[in-house]
Amino acid sequence: MQGTPTILERVRSLIERLAPAPICDECISEKLSLSWKSQANQAARELVGRDDFERLSDVCTICGGPKITTRKALG
Repeated sequence: MQGTPTILERVRSLIERLAPAPICDECISEKLSLSWKSQANQAARELVGRDDFERLSDVCTICGGPKITTRKALG
């Protein structure tokens, strides 16, 4: 039996579902009902550099704001 997914696993899953569209930390936090935006920021930064995850200045696909975002590149 698997336990409750970690914040990192939840963030990873959300970003993968949106791929290749970018999402900002604030929207990650809101979509996953996290207590603090810093939880989304930390998890997103942990993903960068592996499995085609990257952080860049872009327009968030959810809120439309120009922010630092995280995305998973396709292929």
